Amino acid sequence: MRRLLELVGGTGRLGWVAVKAALMFAAAVIGLRLGERRTLVQLGAFDSAAAVAIGAIIGRTLTTSSVSFTTGAMALVTLLVVHRIAAFARRHSRIARMIDHPPRVLVAGGKMQDRELARAGSTTADVYALLRQHGVDDLGQVGYLLYETRGRNHVGRHRE
Repeated sequence: MRRLLELVGGTGRLGWVAVKAALMFAAAVIGLRLGERRTLVQLGAFDSAAAVAIGAIIGRTLTTSSVSFTTGAMALVTLLVVHRIAAFARRHSRIARMIDHPPRVLVAGGKMQDRELARAGSTTADVYALLRQHGVDDLGQVGYLLYETRGRNHVGRHRE
């Protein structure tokens, strides 16, 4: 019986856990709705860090009895405000250069750009996979392959 109690724990607080979960969910939804859409739609490295932190705050608040809803909500609101300030600050080129990766030309004139591949953390196998996604089988057909900040890719083909 003692082992079973160790497994399932005390069940007396489950109702409060459910209330805290509902409140944290509401706080997260309201906070995300008040923020920019980019928080959920265009996850770059900057936004991914915020999303992971939001998940950690919510998870810790819900599963740790020593963390109150108020503490979790304050951490969540603070993170969302800091994210919003950083998103606003990115409009200035110096800050944007510190936070965002510049676009990389991985293929130019049908030739791999090895230095840009290395800077983007990509391999030739990655490039061929991207080209196949765009319906390109021959590297010689490619005028350029642009790898952008949020993983988007643009392929320009040579005109025949």
